[in-house]
Amino acid sequence: MSIAFAPFGRRGAEARRPAVVVNLALVALVWVLLCGYVMFPGLFGGLHRWILLPAIPAVILLYVNAMRAWSGSRIAQIGVTLVLFWILMAVSAPYLPLLDPNRPVAPYLMPGTTRGDVTFWLGTDMRGRDMLARTIWGCQRVIVWGISATVVAYAVGAALGLMAGYLGGWWDEVLSYLSNVLLSFPVMVLFILVLNYLGQSGFNIIIAVTASSAPAIMRIVRGLALDCRSRDYIQAAQTRGESALWIMVMEILPNVRGPLIVDACLRLGYTTVTITTLTFLGLGLQPPDPDWGLMIKEAATAALLWKFAYMLIVPSVAVTTLILGFNLMADGLRELSLKD
Repeated sequence: MSIAFAPFGRRGAEARRPAVVVNLALVALVWVLLCGYVMFPGLFGGLHRWILLPAIPAVILLYVNAMRAWSGSRIAQIGVTLVLFWILMAVSAPYLPLLDPNRPVAPYLMPGTTRGDVTFWLGTDMRGRDMLARTIWGCQRVIVWGISATVVAYAVGAALGLMAGYLGGWWDEVLSYLSNVLLSFPVMVLFILVLNYLGQSGFNIIIAVTASSAPAIMRIVRGLALDCRSRDYIQAAQTRGESALWIMVMEILPNVRGPLIVDACLRLGYTTVTITTLTFLGLGLQPPDPDWGLMIKEAATAALLWKFAYMLIVPSVAVTTLILGFNLMADGLRELSLKD
């Protein structure tokens, strides 16, 4: 969700800075409310049910702004449509006329079955829980933990990459050595080591994703910082007496944001796959709350019969569309950057 909806070029960004600020404020609003709702359910007391209401119009406004700003790329528009659709479902879930996703009704009801005055559009699972409700509620945990893990990994990786690339010297040697050590581990092995040692929870997934992704992000940022270090505007900032921290954050980082935004969109897709895979293996998010990876795991046996394959197809399509949205956004932003 780190989307500015502005051209990558310096002039374009300056001309549309107010729009960027507004969109970043909307992103922050949606993200703080959604994270608070999912991560800290007891923090808001009786207001917990209602805290996501302001996020609904914010997501809609973000979508309108994105469609206007990215009108030059149909791929980016399709991608942001898929991603913001699921984010809209995540913030709207408490207010939609859905059944309790954890309440058993009747097992193995086929999609479209009507029982009483309720139609089960996506059927029910082997425990009798409504598949539609579980799919919509399940997107909350995948989106919150997936994007949070990617954001934390980028914050750590970008900070280390800026220090290694701009400061150089022993900073570069030490940080590059540590990143090479972590990159030498197979990703899934590193995940299993971290989660077995720390335990299985959403916050530990963030640590595992950071440990695996931050070194690769650091190497990307390091290369961009090395390229920018000899530019005229960096030398001008050094002549003015600006601190190293100011130069890294205010001069280098804004001027390399284009490739980083594209990579972030791709990495969001990778992280979504990772969290779903870990949950399927029993190492990720835990029941009873619905989660797409958990739905796939639970349906694996029942779906061996073609009649009940919908239990596996529904969450799989949901995961696929979200990942496809992130990848299309990355391709579209790359296309826009080449035009700019």
